Amino acid sequence: MKAPLKGLKVLDLSTLLPGPYATMLLADLGAEVLRVESASRHDLVRNMKPQIDGQSAAFSYLNRGKQSLALNLKHPEAAGLIRQLVLEYDILIEQFRPGVMARLGLDYETLKQSNPQLIYCSVTGYGQSGPYRDRAGHDLNYLALSGAASHMGRKSAGPAPMGMQVADVAAGSHPAVMAILAAVIGRHSSGEGCYLDISMADNTLALQALMTPGALNGGGDPEPEGNFLNGAGFYDYYRTADDRFISVGSLEPQFRQRLAQALNIQDSPPLEDRQFKTLLQQKFIHQDLDHWCEQLDGLDICVEPVLTVSEAAEHPQFSARKLIVTRESGERQVGSALGFEKQAIRPAPRCGEQGWQVMEGLGYSASEIDKLRLSGLFD
Repeated sequence: MKAPLKGLKVLDLSTLLPGPYATMLLADLGAEVLRVESASRHDLVRNMKPQIDGQSAAFSYLNRGKQSLALNLKHPEAAGLIRQLVLEYDILIEQFRPGVMARLGLDYETLKQSNPQLIYCSVTGYGQSGPYRDRAGHDLNYLALSGAASHMGRKSAGPAPMGMQVADVAAGSHPAVMAILAAVIGRHSSGEGCYLDISMADNTLALQALMTPGALNGGGDPEPEGNFLNGAGFYDYYRTADDRFISVGSLEPQFRQRLAQALNIQDSPPLEDRQFKTLLQQKFIHQDLDHWCEQLDGLDICVEPVLTVSEAAEHPQFSARKLIVTRESGERQVGSALGFEKQAIRPAPRCGEQGWQVMEGLGYSASEIDKLRLSGLFD
């Protein structure tokens, strides 16, 4: 099964990260994805650094394998053009604030009149309802409002910004893809499409699967360094002599016992976790990371070095998994991690690159396309 979603067609009206990451996953699985984007207001990710052949490495990754139609959605002809496309497409995903698509004449209730089988997915910070529906936000804000940030970091310093966008991707892109594919399956029996309201804040709250249930049922709110998974115990990161870090996840008794033996720590009967943690800190700080990697390698104890992204890309595990792929141009990307046979990486489109092709496919003549271009439809 090389392309399980082959034949599925997706209109992508999203920018930045949550929507484009979701449609990248769909494209990686074989779906045909058409980006509908503005030529005059570029996706900010396109301008990030470093640049590769005029587009950022991040944009090239997030939008690989897609096509692009540059369209001014405020143009009088734009809504009619989208309605024509919807006749041929299975899925539409958008990331505007609530109400924007309705003002453009492109809301679900309108578009389903053209295609009752349309699956329409809106990805927003706070969802389509509630007092925060119109509020601006970013990943950091969704982590904060959902309670997730309240038990991150250290007691002495409080929560720290994360280096990856958990709310955007794990609570935005991933549930969007799951809901879309579930809707596709459901459509086989019902013959009808549906509307999907994905809130990143909702899903961030839902992600806290081990802590939220207790807090909701009399267990108290989790706090930084307040439980065995967020720093209260020895499950933690430890500084080494060269100012690198090593992770210790040896929670199970057999792993802890092997770790204690390897470090010559007397832990029988088991020490209180804080005592054990102090001894680990004292051990690890006296040698550099390479020393500990060599000494602890192969012991099956849930201990791993904290690598940089570049180091991770060269690690034997990811190399064996063929996770890093190289395009013909020499650009390196993280390949699909979805478990299917890996496909060749198709390049990300230039803004509007497939516009002429899309318009011809809808039956427009060259003179009609040129007239629309002059009118500003593709700006």
